[in-house]
Amino acid sequence: MAWVYLILAGIFEWGWPVGLKFGWTEAGLKAGPLALAVISMAASGALLLLSLREIPIGTAYAVWTGIGAVGTFLLGILFFGDPSTLGRYVFVAFILVGIIGLKLVSAPTP
Repeated sequence: MAWVYLILAGIFEWGWPVGLKFGWTEAGLKAGPLALAVISMAASGALLLLSLREIPIGTAYAVWTGIGAVGTFLLGILFFGDPSTLGRYVFVAFILVGIIGLKLVSAPTP
């Protein structure tokens, strides 16, 4: 169950940069998107906390931030017009390989 918590924590990591992106406009701050960012941060942190009961902290943190980075990278391309180049995909693939590798070699915390 710890890995499910960790994956969900990583997915909630996507919410806060998106919320911040939509929450800061030329017209000023928007409460709804900023609230989404805060809720996403809290949910992500709470789920990370739950995962740490069984997953080593270094592994959990690397996977958590990796899932957040890869997901936010893809959301940036899909919804915000971020550059979509082969080089960017290659280096994000390295992050993904690291996440999968950590899962494969990780043993539960005693």
